[in-house]
Amino acid sequence: MKMQLISDLHIHSRFSRGTSQDLNITNLEKWAKIKGLGLLGTGDFCHPEWLRELKRELNEDGSGILRTKNDFPFVLSNEVSLMYNQGNKQRRVHLVLLAPSFEIVEKITNYLKTKGRIDYDGRPIFSIPCRDFAEAMFNISDDIEIIPAHAWTPWFGIFGSVTGFDSIEEAFLDKANLIHAFETGMSSDPAMNWRLSRLDKYTIVSFSDSHCYWPWRLGREATVFELQKLTYKNIIESIRNNKIAFTIETPPGYGKYHYDGHRFCNFSCSPSETKKYNGVCPVCRKPLTIGVLHRVEELADRREGFRPSHARPFKSLLPLHELIAAVLQTSVTAKKVWQEYKNLIDAFGNEFCVLLDAPVEQIKKVTSPQIAHAIKLNRDGKIKVKPGYDGKYGELVLEIEKQEKLC
Repeated sequence: MKMQLISDLHIHSRFSRGTSQDLNITNLEKWAKIKGLGLLGTGDFCHPEWLRELKRELNEDGSGILRTKNDFPFVLSNEVSLMYNQGNKQRRVHLVLLAPSFEIVEKITNYLKTKGRIDYDGRPIFSIPCRDFAEAMFNISDDIEIIPAHAWTPWFGIFGSVTGFDSIEEAFLDKANLIHAFETGMSSDPAMNWRLSRLDKYTIVSFSDSHCYWPWRLGREATVFELQKLTYKNIIESIRNNKIAFTIETPPGYGKYHYDGHRFCNFSCSPSETKKYNGVCPVCRKPLTIGVLHRVEELADRREGFRPSHARPFKSLLPLHELIAAVLQTSVTAKKVWQEYKNLIDAFGNEFCVLLDAPVEQIKKVTSPQIAHAIKLNRDGKIKVKPGYDGKYGELVLEIEKQEKLC
């Protein structure tokens, strides 16, 4: 009998820039369980201090899955940043690596040491072209998986408007056959990617790229596997053969780069409005940062709403903290938000159970009708979001008076 496993394989340790200094295996395991995740990536396996910690905290059993003393499973993972010139343009591409063992990780880090430093940041930077990087990884082991991260973000996505490419083939050249999947990122979802026929051959995955362990970040995007047995080989085969069960996505507007705009000018607009402005910010008169929706429309060769026959399903969800905070009109870290969150977790076990499965009538017995209704709207994909842009998250729009009438 197959089991479903919710995974987040793209996260960071405290050794990456801009991360929580309390990021450790103990906290990751604790909050993964509260979130409802059944598998985590380690993040940052190239960093020597984090690697020592991983070897101390996690045990290998030959399956490619590492486990804590409490038997919680991890997969070795690391994000790298490649910055180089190709086609008379500077390229900046972030890639997620998955590896089956500490032995393979050692070979990867030994290679990367010949190209630069690995000790200054958990997400190290190298001037290696995507094509050459893929060749080097598969020369080490064909069990290594390379996944372009947050594929559409302007500055560091493989399709980004500022430094990206128009296709995976353009980036990886004759080694494009070594790439089997890409990560949607928060500002796009599978439906947007289905509009590009050139992406049909690739599996669409989603992970959080979390820089902390708090549940409004960890697992905010995830990939659900359906497996007979949890092994690294089975995870990789699911990715390479497009056999995932489904992905969990935030609504694209929630992401930091969905619309075009300028954060410091407090200006954003849709792609059609950008054309009216000739791509220039009306406030500062400088070029707008072109967002993900605009970039998808530039490259799309299919109508909006097209669904390939082989497409895997997805669920669009916002984190529970965000819903509670929006209803209570306060911040996600507020004490009263935490209290409502704790009540729901105590009643139903974990966040994904609340968001996906718990009967709404039962939820109403634990929390307010307004929060219960927001959870239902979220589950039905009907939460409205004012789109994010130029590094600014989107904002939830909850019409609380209408919710009260509906409840």
